[in-house]
Amino acid sequence: MQNGKIKVMMLMKFPLFGGGSGNYIRKLSEKLALLPNIEVAIAAPDDREVKGVKIYPIHPQRKAVFVSHPEYKGAKKYSDLTAEEFNEIYQSFSKQIIRAVEDFCPDVIHVHHCSFLTWIANYLKSIYGIAYVVTAHGTGIYQSTIDNRFLTLTTQALDRSEYILSNSNWTNKWLLKVHGQKLRRKTRIIPCGIDLQAWLRKGNSKIIDKKYHLDSKKVVIFVGRLTWEKGVIYLLKAAKNIKAEIFIIGGGTEKEKLMKFAKNKKLKNVHFLGYFGKEYINELREFYQRAECVVLPSICDEGLGIVILEAMASETPVVATNKGGIPLAVKDGKTGFLVRAKSGKVIADAVNEILLNENLAKEMGTNARRLVVENFDWDKIRDNVVKYYVNTAAVSEKLKSRKLPKRVADKDIEREKAELKKKIDYVP
Repeated sequence: MQNGKIKVMMLMKFPLFGGGSGNYIRKLSEKLALLPNIEVAIAAPDDREVKGVKIYPIHPQRKAVFVSHPEYKGAKKYSDLTAEEFNEIYQSFSKQIIRAVEDFCPDVIHVHHCSFLTWIANYLKSIYGIAYVVTAHGTGIYQSTIDNRFLTLTTQALDRSEYILSNSNWTNKWLLKVHGQKLRRKTRIIPCGIDLQAWLRKGNSKIIDKKYHLDSKKVVIFVGRLTWEKGVIYLLKAAKNIKAEIFIIGGGTEKEKLMKFAKNKKLKNVHFLGYFGKEYINELREFYQRAECVVLPSICDEGLGIVILEAMASETPVVATNKGGIPLAVKDGKTGFLVRAKSGKVIADAVNEILLNENLAKEMGTNARRLVVENFDWDKIRDNVVKYYVNTAAVSEKLKSRKLPKRVADKDIEREKAELKKKIDYVP
């Protein structure tokens, strides 16, 4: 630390836009950058600006995804990569992250996702004496459950971290189940936050009213990736019994299949709008404000998603399945409804109860906004994270008191990667 200022470098393996974890990193970094005692940098495969943050773009030799990513269309899943393909990705990330660390000289490294980036952080700790924390997002843990080739190395790296910050109680339980109960002493719960000023119930929907000819029609929306585990098919099965226009906002591997289903069932009230990038943010805000409710029919356990918080901050009730970290925000009968997974009927019943009861919808919206203000304000979450940075930076100070090399030679990096490749090739 210099003059009491902590330098933090975030490590991310996916673009900073188009996914929940990318949004988490951007918002947390922007909030951290407002503090006089924190300086932030991000090393990620993205060169777009994040206000107040230094960006180190990573250019991987190939792209891969856990499940899907709107900016990585057609990319292979990590679970489908050969050892050689994975090693290409690992080497390109390692070399570029090491150069970024040498330039920025962080006091703390903050890794996102329980994946190979934790291995790089572990290596950097050994060479440079930089301690690190890890944020566990659900998809990273899911990856380990379907492909255990790298489980041992990731668990070892997690064990050498100072803290593991899980984004919900459910994510934390899943983490410990997959990577071992011995990590419990390191885990803390730090949920995703929401920018309260960006999501307000302003009642302005001029853009979408005109563009989609809404007039006085009731509106129901889904926002998210169109993948199997999101369960959108069950919203479509409910659609014929919902007297409202249903807008599906998002892209993904299941989009064509879902569109075909809607066409075959002649669901004229269902509209697929595709993925809304940054350029459509105002339109997305209007949809949240205009909608009678947001439906999230997930069929798999997952952490608490940002979509739920955006809807609730906009004073819009949420109908969601009782899965994973969702109950952390959706309180049944108070901020929306929790429903059984894989049932179009229960989704339709819950949505219709909101559509037919204006007073209930308004009360739920008010409760939702209040809960978000009290529990998911980014300023409060940022301040909690800083406490862990302070402790981690102190560990780095002790580690750096040893005599350490100023640079890591390319030959040292190559030797490390060769050893890694042997380990991965050996894993069945």
